[in-house]
Amino acid sequence: MASVGFLYPGHSAEDDYPRLEELLGGAVRLPLVHTDIGEDAHRADALLEMGSATRLAAGVDELKERGAQAVVWACTSASFIYGWEGAHDQVRELSATAGLPASSTSFAFAHALTALGARRVAIAATYPDDVAEYFRAFLKSAGAEVISTRGSGIITAAEVGTWGREEVLALARAGDHPDAEAVLLPDTALHTAAHLPALEAELRKPVLTANQVTAWEGLRLLDRQLCRPALGTLFARTPADTA
Repeated sequence: MASVGFLYPGHSAEDDYPRLEELLGGAVRLPLVHTDIGEDAHRADALLEMGSATRLAAGVDELKERGAQAVVWACTSASFIYGWEGAHDQVRELSATAGLPASSTSFAFAHALTALGARRVAIAATYPDDVAEYFRAFLKSAGAEVISTRGSGIITAAEVGTWGREEVLALARAGDHPDAEAVLLPDTALHTAAHLPALEAELRKPVLTANQVTAWEGLRLLDRQLCRPALGTLFARTPADTA
């Protein structure tokens, strides 16, 4: 069976991945290994350390032992914080260490926007404004036009992980813009897998969330295309699984 491995920092919304695996109908395994988060802070210096090569490399062997055929760094902030070129270096080094195709959540967002044909986007972030600005700059480098960016000032992933359905919907509503073709919620610490249909019904447009696009990116690395409308427009618009 196809298997995508995820390196996930700390403990906050990792239970999204078993849910995503279930919603994918058992067509792919999604093993997850926790990396050492270091200091839990949405702050540039802490994020650079969180995404360091040493911290990521420490989880690779376990993922390979669990059958991973590709690996994704399941963290947005500790990938885009390196900038466009630095984030490329990060995944190239991860791929070399693992001997497997590799990517990160930041690139997952960029690739997902291309797949949807969406260029004008709104960011609804849990992060402080200065960290959200790094994501805006990353998306600009990817060719997206970010027409609005809203931060929420949350410092720790631990706090974000406590948010439930109503907080997630409120975040998306607050960050939406009438001219946006898609709304992005870029924090893998945020539980969203159970809320994707509600988010898109509320905003009436594609909503891309961090754990959703991270799983999709892993499938992309394996050239697996699954149609699962319960996972939002991103999965509804891919071809049906022919395996």
